Amino acid sequence: MGEIENGEKWRESNLARWDERVPIHAVSGNYDLETFKRGQDVIPPFEAEEVGDVTGMSVAHLQCHMGQDTLSWALRGAARVAGLDFSPAAIEQARSLADQLGYGPDRAAFVVADLYDAATAMPESAYDMVYVSCGAIDWLPDIRRWAEVAASLVRPGGFLYVSEFHPLHFSLDDPTGSHVLRSYFRDGPIVHEDPGSYADPGARTVNNTSYQWVHPLGDVVSAVAAAGLRLEFLHEHDKSVFARFANMSRSSDGYFRFPPEAPAVPLMYTLKAVKPG
Repeated sequence: MGEIENGEKWRESNLARWDERVPIHAVSGNYDLETFKRGQDVIPPFEAEEVGDVTGMSVAHLQCHMGQDTLSWALRGAARVAGLDFSPAAIEQARSLADQLGYGPDRAAFVVADLYDAATAMPESAYDMVYVSCGAIDWLPDIRRWAEVAASLVRPGGFLYVSEFHPLHFSLDDPTGSHVLRSYFRDGPIVHEDPGSYADPGARTVNNTSYQWVHPLGDVVSAVAAAGLRLEFLHEHDKSVFARFANMSRSSDGYFRFPPEAPAVPLMYTLKAVKPG
């Protein structure tokens, strides 16, 4: 794994993949930017309930992609939001969205930087909430370093909030997710060659190689604790914001689940950890 972790191969491949998919995502119904520009925030209700009122808070969003979640916290009353992503194309789109919503850089700032450089790249040294949204940490090889960076950006008394797909996803078979076919514990990256995008599977793409890492839940919690944060809760959910498997369907509450007759397994988890002070 040394060549991938210590070199630039994984980063270059992932960056090329994400940069190419930004214009695909920007016109997709999955992201529905036109509705978002009219003031519809995209924070899932269960996240909003767990986080609570953000009025007047400062929020840092790590791996923010096109900035919709970041800007949604501003729509919910956050005083200042800042998003970081390693994709210049994604940050350009995020800045455009902020401008169209009427947010200047003093209210909504977006920076291009690697996650591991966030401590020096973000416009403020510490935030009331550091937010990590779905589909982020599996693109990173070093979960302990991620936790250290995230914790460094939390002000004393502030908190880290993570909403992620459960790592069990990577062990289930496709397309039904009905059997465990792969080990939950892996040392190396998962390398895929997948054309298209989850937002548009039929899109024609050239940069299709991706590197992802499975971070078991125990590793994530241990990394957060080792970084000096105190765990307030860890919730596992039988629902998902995305239909990752073909036999999942949308429930009346808007989330996706396996059929009722299928055994219930965790599909997402949420974590809140506070910095003492």
